[in-house]
Amino acid sequence: MDLPVGWSVLLLVAGLWNVAIWPQFWRRIVKDERARTADGATTTFYRVHAVIIGLSFVFGVAIAVLGILTLF
Repeated sequence: MDLPVGWSVLLLVAGLWNVAIWPQFWRRIVKDERARTADGATTTFYRVHAVIIGLSFVFGVAIAVLGILTLF
């Protein structure tokens, strides 16, 4: 794929940003009192955020890989 270097760098930076940010958010969700019930079961809050964070992380990795592949 032929892409201008600036766009490739932008993809790489955007991907790395997502890879760096979402794990920090995940740590906050796990510690949140809304994430588990009194008996320790996960809540809808936890599951919804797990899906959002998981998909965003995967997209971030894919975007970073795309940025690397288009640089060369």
